[in-house]
Amino acid sequence: MEPTEVAREAFGGGRRLAGTERLRGGSKKGVHRLLFEDGGTAVVYVWSAAENHWPGADEPADDADPLAHASGLALFGAAHRRLTALGVRTPRVHLLDGSRTRFPADVAVVEDVTESGGESLEALLERDPQAAAPVLARLADTLRVLGGHRAPGWGKLALLDSGGVSKGSSPEQLVLDRALADLAEAADRDERIAAARGRLADGLHTHAAAVAPRDGGYGLVHGELGPDHVLVAADGEPVLIDIEGLMHFDAEWEHVFLRIRFGEHYPSLGGTDNLDGPRLDLYGLAIRLSLVAGPLRLLDGDFPHRAAMRAIAEYNLTEALVLVE
Repeated sequence: MEPTEVAREAFGGGRRLAGTERLRGGSKKGVHRLLFEDGGTAVVYVWSAAENHWPGADEPADDADPLAHASGLALFGAAHRRLTALGVRTPRVHLLDGSRTRFPADVAVVEDVTESGGESLEALLERDPQAAAPVLARLADTLRVLGGHRAPGWGKLALLDSGGVSKGSSPEQLVLDRALADLAEAADRDERIAAARGRLADGLHTHAAAVAPRDGGYGLVHGELGPDHVLVAADGEPVLIDIEGLMHFDAEWEHVFLRIRFGEHYPSLGGTDNLDGPRLDLYGLAIRLSLVAGPLRLLDGDFPHRAAMRAIAEYNLTEALVLVE
């Protein structure tokens, strides 16, 4: 990928590129910052097999599976359009190009929210939790907007927008099936999971049996909404990133992840009165197993930040075992 050509396509010939830097993160896509001589910056997302560190990245994505890896320009574009229409802040787009005629990969050039003093919500919470409080309140408003935007079916936006139908008889069945697959995969890689496999499988089936059918449609969920996937603009507005996984699904799936990632700050993200307890139990154990199997799978490839992935797997392995003691 030639950054000068990307910059010229996005901004014309009036801005001279001074350099680039690779940003940390992005296991499914490359994330790079463009540095201009005028002092401005922009961020480039690159979707290609070379930038995807997951094993099997060269295989076609199964967008009919809501829980399959969410990666690609089509998913990004659909999510960005929907969030923008709902008034939910996400980095402004300067260029979307999936033609593969000008560049050898799918490319998006977006606003660099950090250019004018922004930072991640994760960094702000660590630096000044008091200053983060109004941002959390605004993020709670965002969650209410997403949850209130409902659809009769579940699945990724790009699929549903094109008239497609997702796999599975229900979200809870999808989650159960995926959790059992994650359990089997994790058991092959870690003897502690293997030793507890029967208890973990029984726990999943017991929780699933307690889930009652749901009517009334499905709101939007981000899917991986941790504080590292929220930037804070200079005006204090939360800005959602890594949005490719946006889908209509059970709110409990989102809230289990929020509870894990935000920890003590989770209560600031709004009420949970309408959440279903049995779904929370099932999804809680399922996400823990996913956060064991996924990092261990990623370590089979060439992902560079290996210590962090091992730490995620180890922490969630411990938490999964606690849930079935």
